[in-house]
Amino acid sequence: MAGGKQVMLLAIDDSEHSFYALKWTLDHFFTPTSNALFKLVIVHAKYPPTSVIGLAGPGSTDVLPLVEADLKRTADRIIEQAKELCKEKEVEDAEFEVIEGDARMVMCDAVDKHHASLLVLGSHGYGALKRVVLGSVSDHCSHHAHCSVMIVKQPKVHH
Repeated sequence: MAGGKQVMLLAIDDSEHSFYALKWTLDHFFTPTSNALFKLVIVHAKYPPTSVIGLAGPGSTDVLPLVEADLKRTADRIIEQAKELCKEKEVEDAEFEVIEGDARMVMCDAVDKHHASLLVLGSHGYGALKRVVLGSVSDHCSHHAHCSVMIVKQPKVHH
């Protein structure tokens, strides 16, 4: 454990939900006066290109490098945005990782690797069908991660 701090792991992707979760977490746990109890590790799970293309059949290998490059660009952009946010909030010692794989597995593995005591996830407002197909990362992690899981929800906008 780095300097006796516990590790807080935060999962991030390119959704506004995960950036809201990051902002919320920085505002609540990493203010200058909070004497940060946690070391923040921000993890982005990058889909393997094959999972994006799926079973496209012959010729799909031609687009693989393009998809790979695109995923890498997306990952780089997400990490850059996260770094900017941390800098704005004067959080100096955050760590950033991009790990290829299924987000559900990636997050649970990262928890073990960093001996994290808290995993923070944004809540995704997927429709029911998408959730059935994708399987919710938060559902999976809350059952399988070896630490507490906090799901940050965006406040509902009341009209």
